[in-house]
Amino acid sequence: MGRAREAGWVAGLVLGAGACYCIYRLVWGKEKSRKTGPASPSPSAENDGTKSSGILDAQLLKKLIYLLQSTKNPLIRERALITLGHSAAFSTNQDIIRNLDGLLIIGNLLKDPNPKVKEKALNALNNLSMNIQNQKEIQVYLSQVCEETFSSPLNSDVQLAGLRLLTNMTVTNDYQHLIANSISSLFDLLSLGNENTKIQTLKVLLNLSANPAMTKELLSVQVSSSLISLFDGNMEKEILLRALTLFANLKDNIKQKENAFAQNQFNNTSLFSLLYGESTECTEKLLSLACHHDVDVFEKVAKILTIL
Repeated sequence: MGRAREAGWVAGLVLGAGACYCIYRLVWGKEKSRKTGPASPSPSAENDGTKSSGILDAQLLKKLIYLLQSTKNPLIRERALITLGHSAAFSTNQDIIRNLDGLLIIGNLLKDPNPKVKEKALNALNNLSMNIQNQKEIQVYLSQVCEETFSSPLNSDVQLAGLRLLTNMTVTNDYQHLIANSISSLFDLLSLGNENTKIQTLKVLLNLSANPAMTKELLSVQVSSSLISLFDGNMEKEILLRALTLFANLKDNIKQKENAFAQNQFNNTSLFSLLYGESTECTEKLLSLACHHDVDVFEKVAKILTIL
């Protein structure tokens, strides 16, 4: 079969009458979610991924990857990326896709003008990133991932997909330095985003805070004073627990001898000043949380108060 005929066959499979539904059932069946990563997470670190229940053979993966190269049709690209993304939840397919130069081809689609294509490319890279060898190749796209994430509309699907990928790529310390210039943008999202955006942003920040080498970059960032509201007693539990963990991680890092910081290193609008400066507002909020009705929050705050 010639390459043009192969592309036509796969496109027909993806978009033909009723075929889209059939390939979904064939490829991944009932979708589930998972939390796993390419390596054991650091303490208080987080990662994200999705899981499917079917595996594509190498020949079909090869045809889907070729299809991404051979068409500019956004609908075909989107469907092909969905199929590749779900198949990439399996370690065998992660290696096959990498060996077929799939990472390069999918990575190039981060510049696609269609937001749905861009989102599905980020989702596919997210699942592919749960593989140490794949991370070595995906790291070259981190600058582009940050650009697309922070320039996309607030709380958009593209933004959330970018944050999920950044979460997986920061589970280990290897590539965290590559997004250091975007720490300020992460805190902007933490201030402005909705609940889902806040949670995804905190996942990335928690990964960074679990690495003592990133402490100074985090503490130096200029933040809005409104961030103190993350410690309000009525804050959603998922957000509150992660905000408390971020506080505890950074406090632990500050106490390490090699991270001995002088307060005058940081200006009055820095994260350091907001959390650990002369103002007592943050301490007062933590003390008020000592009576929180949720046992998880109560235990987290009790642990923090012992290190203040």
